[in-house]
Amino acid sequence: MAFDIEMIKGVYKTMGERIDKARSLTGKPLTLAEKILYSHLDEGMPTQVFKRGKSYVDFKPDRIACQDATAQMALLQFMQAGKPKVAVPTTVHCDHLIQAKQGAKKDLIRANKTSHEVFDFLESVSNKYGIGFWKPGAGIIHQVVLENYAFPGGMMIGTDSHTVNAGGLGMVAIGVGGADAVDVMAGMPWELKFPKLIGVKLTGKLNGWTASKDVILKVAGILTVKGGTGAIVEYFGEGAKNLSCTGKGTICNMGAEIGATTSTFGYDDSMERFLRATDRNDIADEANKIREHLTGDAEVYAAPEKYFDQVIEIDLNTLRPHLNGPFTPDLATPVGELGEKARKNGWPIKVDWGLIGSCTNSSYEDLTRAASIAQQAIDKKLKPKSDFGINPGSEQIRFTAERDGLLSVFENLGATIFTNACGPCIGQWDRSDAQGDKKNTIVHSFNRNFSKRADGNPNTHAFVGSPEMVAAIAISGKLDFDPMNDTLLNEDGQEVKLDEPRGIELPPEGFAVDDNGFLAPDADGSGVEIKVSPESERLELLTPFKPWDGKNITGAKLLIKAFGKCTTDHISMAGPWLRYRGHLDNISNNTLIGAVNAYNKQTNMVKNQLTGEYGAVPDTARAYKKSGIQSIVVGDHNYGEGSSREHAAMQPRHLGVIAVLVKSFARIHETNLKKQGMLGLTFANEADYDKIKENDTFDFIDLVDFAPEKPLAILVKHADGSEDTIIANHTYNESQIQWFREGSALNLIKKENVK
Repeated sequence: MAFDIEMIKGVYKTMGERIDKARSLTGKPLTLAEKILYSHLDEGMPTQVFKRGKSYVDFKPDRIACQDATAQMALLQFMQAGKPKVAVPTTVHCDHLIQAKQGAKKDLIRANKTSHEVFDFLESVSNKYGIGFWKPGAGIIHQVVLENYAFPGGMMIGTDSHTVNAGGLGMVAIGVGGADAVDVMAGMPWELKFPKLIGVKLTGKLNGWTASKDVILKVAGILTVKGGTGAIVEYFGEGAKNLSCTGKGTICNMGAEIGATTSTFGYDDSMERFLRATDRNDIADEANKIREHLTGDAEVYAAPEKYFDQVIEIDLNTLRPHLNGPFTPDLATPVGELGEKARKNGWPIKVDWGLIGSCTNSSYEDLTRAASIAQQAIDKKLKPKSDFGINPGSEQIRFTAERDGLLSVFENLGATIFTNACGPCIGQWDRSDAQGDKKNTIVHSFNRNFSKRADGNPNTHAFVGSPEMVAAIAISGKLDFDPMNDTLLNEDGQEVKLDEPRGIELPPEGFAVDDNGFLAPDADGSGVEIKVSPESERLELLTPFKPWDGKNITGAKLLIKAFGKCTTDHISMAGPWLRYRGHLDNISNNTLIGAVNAYNKQTNMVKNQLTGEYGAVPDTARAYKKSGIQSIVVGDHNYGEGSSREHAAMQPRHLGVIAVLVKSFARIHETNLKKQGMLGLTFANEADYDKIKENDTFDFIDLVDFAPEKPLAILVKHADGSEDTIIANHTYNESQIQWFREGSALNLIKKENVK
C-alpha cells in the first residue's frame, strides 16, 4: 500500500478539535488554508493568532517527497544529521535525470547507464534510512504523488517547487529546499512565515477549447510572477467544483509561477472520484466523515473580501484559451490575439515543436483531450507541420493510455513518446533539430518557459498552453493559429476546421499497471552500505560550512551585480548540469553563469578586482576565495524566482559568497540562503541598487549586533575613494540568526543531535 491510512486517520482525528480552537482564537470563520495550517502546528508552538506575512510558525508536515536532482544534496545533508531513519514518511522519485532524445525505451536505457551511480546512491541511501524509492521511468514526482500519496487536508513538503501540484487533492503542499526537508526528516519542526491568503472565486463551467490550464494562465497574467509571493492561493466557488481533480492539480502546479507558497482547493466530488479511481477508497471514506473540515467555512466563501487579503473572480463560462510567453510564464495572451503581438515583437510565427506532458499536464484526462485533436488530424487528413513530443506523467498513466489506444493516436501522427519523466520541461532534451543561433518557436504544456529552459538555446521562444491547444497549434505549425475560428488546408486541398476537444476525466476501465516502479525500504536498513567514491564526478560527501567568526565582515568584493530577471535557472542551470547535482564543487562551476552583468550586459563575464581582468563568474569567485576574500552578489526584484533548488544558495556559499543584496526575493530562495548560513538582504531604499559600482568593496558596520527586525548598515567603498552607507533590511528571526552564526542550519542540527 503506497499510503499510510493510519497516519491519515490520525490527522483527521485531531483536525476538528484544532479547527474549533483556531476559530475560537481568531474569532472568525476559517479558510481551508487556515484550517490545514492550524491543524498542523508543531506541538511546541504557542497557541496564538498568527499575523499573515509576519509571524514565523513551526509546523509538522505529514510527509516529504524528493525528486532525484534535489534528493542527492538533501540526502547527503541528512547523512550528516546523525539520525538512523527518517522521522516522517519520505519518498524519492527519479524523474529529472532522463534525457529525452530517441524515445522512452532507448532514453531510459541510456539514462540508467549514464546516471547509474546516482540512481544506485539514491536507492541505497533510501533503503538505509527508511525512504520509499521510485525507480527511473516510474513517473514524474508530482503526478506520482497525486496518484499515491496526496490526501485532502494534509500537509506535505517537497524538494521541488512544483510540490504544490498536490493542492489539486486538497493538500497544503509546499516546495522547499533540501535543508528544510532535512529538518523534517530529522524529526524537527518546519518553519514558515504564516502566509497571506489570496482567494480566487471561480464561477461557471469550462467549455469548448478552454481548459483548466487557462485558469492559471489567466491568474498568472493578473498576479505576475511575483504577485503570489508569501501567499496561499485558495480556489473556491461552483466553478471550482466543476473542475476535475487533475485539472485542479494543473492549476495548483503553476501556482509556483506566480511565486505562491502553495495553492489549494476544497475537498469535493471530483477528488473523491479520483481517490477511488486510484485505489484509495479508505482515504475517500475517511475524508467523507469530516467533509466540512476539508473546505473553507461557508461564511468565508459568501463574503470572501472579508477573509482574504486579495480576491480575484474568474467566470469560466467566458474564459478564453491562452498562450503565455515567451521567456516568462506571466505574459498572458488570449489565443487569437497572439499573431498580432508576435509580429509586432518579432517572435517567429512558425512553430517547430509541440510538447505535451510534464508534471503540469500529463494526466489521463490531459492525454485524452490532446488525443482527440490528434485523431481529428488523422481523420481530416491534416499532416502536422510541427514535431510532436509526449511525456506521460507516470507508468500507470502510460500503461493505461497505451491500453486504451491513446498513445497509438499520437504515434500515428508521428509523435515521439518520451519516458515518464520531466524531459524537455527541465532542459533534459537533446533536441533533434538543434537551432543554433536561429530564432525559433515552440509550444508546450509545461509550466516554465524561461530563456534556455527547454533546450539551452536563448533564441527559442517558448509558449505555454493546454495540451489540446498545443496539439492544435503544432498541427497547424503556426503560432497565430486560432482553432476556434481558423481553418486548415488538408492533403486533399480542402479547408477543414478542428472540432472542440473532448476528454475523459478517468479511464472507463480503471487504471492499470504491471510494475509501477516502487521499491519499499527494508524494515531495518542499519546494515545497508552507502558508497561514494572519492574519485566520483557525480557525488561528493559534504564538508560543513565554517561558522561565522563573530566579527564584522570587511573587505568583501562585488562578485556580480545582476541585471533584470535572475531566476534559479540563471544562478544554477539545469539541463546538462543536472549530472553534477550531487557534487557541490563540480556543479559550482555553473554558478551565476546565466545572470546578466549590469555593467556590460553580458553573461558569465565579470571583473576580477584582484587582476582587473574579466572572466567567468565561478572563476572570479574562486579567485577571491583563494585569496581569503568573501564576496557579495547584488540583484534586482524577485531574485531566485523559479525552482526550489538549494544549489542556487549552496553554490555561491561554497564559492565564498557571504551575502546576497537585492530589491526583493522569491520565497524559497530567501529561505535557502538562510539555511546555508548566508545573509539574504534587501535594499531599504531600492534606488541604492544604482549606487553599487563595479569595483566596490563592502564593510558590514554592525553585523556584530545582528538581531531580528534590526536593519544592517553596509559601508560601500568605491574605487574613486568615495563611500555610501546602505541600509539593508532582513527577515531573520533569532533561530535563523543562529543558523548564520553556526555556518548553516545543518551545522546546528548536527550540534544539537550530538548533545
